[in-house]
Amino acid sequence: MIVLLVGQLILLTAQIRNPDGKSSYLEAGMVRLVAPVTVFVAWVGDSVSGFTENMALRRTLLAENLRLREEVGELREQSIRNFSLEEDLDHLAVALSYTRAFEADLQVADLVYVDYASWLQTAVLRTAPDTVQVNQPVVAGKGLVGRIVLVTGPYAKVQLITDRAASIGVMIERTHRQGVIKGAGRGNLELDYVSLQADVRVGDVVITAGIDGIYPRGIPVGTIAAAIPGDELFYEIRVIPRVDFGLLDQIYVLKEETMPEAVKEAMPDAQP
Repeated sequence: MIVLLVGQLILLTAQIRNPDGKSSYLEAGMVRLVAPVTVFVAWVGDSVSGFTENMALRRTLLAENLRLREEVGELREQSIRNFSLEEDLDHLAVALSYTRAFEADLQVADLVYVDYASWLQTAVLRTAPDTVQVNQPVVAGKGLVGRIVLVTGPYAKVQLITDRAASIGVMIERTHRQGVIKGAGRGNLELDYVSLQADVRVGDVVITAGIDGIYPRGIPVGTIAAAIPGDELFYEIRVIPRVDFGLLDQIYVLKEETMPEAVKEAMPDAQP
């Protein structure tokens, strides 16, 4: 009965017209009920569509940001490489300023290890295999570094001029007075066999004399820091190396033929 009564009420409501006569009360009620639902569904659809578009845009922006970061990284790396090349060219230009005197070719070598602490001060270079040999001089932009004493594959061991076992035939550039530079350790050098009659001044530049069969003439070695008359017939001379061994990064091997060992053995008593 209740169902029948409700059905009758619905039918009667559907037959009753609004004052405008165009729609019934039932139809107007259904429109008012369904309209908010329709608006909500449309809002949800627009929101989902906008969210999808935003996600696609976000992915595009992230990809573009990643690409730009990679390009910035590549540009920074290239800038560092260019700076390194410019620095290497500057070092090479300085080195060539004095190698022209004896027309020696230079081979670039990377410094991989330096021993400053031990009694035997040495360094290790990395070069192309089979391109260097024992007793080849090694220089930096400002002067002499040492000589190669061991070669194994792409690596070469260098005896620094400050090594206590190192000795170099040198001369004072201003007067051409010859002597022998010996390593004194801890970055110091000593100039021996310079007689008291010689003209020696603080600030004089000492260069290789080219008389020891290893080092060509004209490479800067150091600067005289002190010259004290000794107990015998020679000065006690302290020399500061021209090269700051704490700043070494890339050095050069002089590609010049050294005196053959057979010739050296034939003159065992020769002195600089």
